[in-house]
Amino acid sequence: MRNVAQGPIAWRSELWGSPLRALATVLLLGVLAWAGFHAFEWGVVHAVFRPDADACRAVQHGACWGVVAEKWRPMLFGRFPYEEQWRPAIAVVVLSAVTVLSAWPRSWRWWLVPLWLVALLLFVGLMHGGVAGLSVVPTSRWGGLPLTIGLAVVGLALAFPLALLLAMGRRSEWPVVRTLSASYIELVRGVPLISVLFMASFLLPLLWPAGWQPDVLVRVLMGLTLFVAAYLAEIIRGGLQAVPRGQTEVAMALGFGRWPVQRDIVLPQALRLVVPALTNSVVGTLKDTSLVTVVGLFELTGALGLALGGDPVWRPFYLEGYLFVAAVYWLLCFGLSRYSVWLERRLGASSA
Repeated sequence: MRNVAQGPIAWRSELWGSPLRALATVLLLGVLAWAGFHAFEWGVVHAVFRPDADACRAVQHGACWGVVAEKWRPMLFGRFPYEEQWRPAIAVVVLSAVTVLSAWPRSWRWWLVPLWLVALLLFVGLMHGGVAGLSVVPTSRWGGLPLTIGLAVVGLALAFPLALLLAMGRRSEWPVVRTLSASYIELVRGVPLISVLFMASFLLPLLWPAGWQPDVLVRVLMGLTLFVAAYLAEIIRGGLQAVPRGQTEVAMALGFGRWPVQRDIVLPQALRLVVPALTNSVVGTLKDTSLVTVVGLFELTGALGLALGGDPVWRPFYLEGYLFVAAVYWLLCFGLSRYSVWLERRLGASSA
């Protein structure tokens, strides 16, 4: 109760505690009010919301949100056939629903694994087609939000088990396992993601046998998974090292085996400790999917370029399009950050 009462007092002291602080607060509020007024005037008062390019050109100092009303489907679904875009819409809903369900601690049961398998099969079936009378859509025409969500979710789902093995391998008592794990992590962390994507797209096909090459989307997903796993492994290793070694020694003295100790005692505590860092890595991975544009896959950002780049009527309104894409990314990342705060509090309360 004392901390709650001190909150407003501390804020008043920080903002108005001295003449210099009061002056800085007034100046900052003035700048924010000026910027907010002009942003509101540009984005709302003088803005054009209907898909009318002539009206947008006639407005000199206003936003043209009509470009979003006109181009939202190619922005969100890329080059996927227009009449079939209900398929990626349902695929995104299915994958997002399973992801949200998996984020609820009470659903962390054995049946999540088969549920994920079913969801992934539905996602691929809806996107690719060739089943249940659906026309085949090659991966070169996948794009937009479904590709962003799919790469991020599937890449992280595949990377986490590998990261767990790498983290435990780097702390292993066996020198060979420890050296191989550390070498892999340091090698991958020493190169940028864009170089990994280039290698997966253009170098790996040279190493595969002739006539048998994985699809470019599969190669990019493999590269993203291997890259993200190295970063997640270091985060998990930090959590493992934060768990007191005495707990392991006591558990083994009581007759627990090495793997039950890791599974039931060490890992739950380690993962609880690194929830903020894991969330930061997830947010970074979600945004890093925009780099796949350089290898010919047009996710959300790339789909915007396709939607406006080839249309001279709406091409001048890139700014509004990028603001729309930025708003989509912000909603996804903000949702992840709030989930992290909620999960951290819930796990902290359950362990107290």
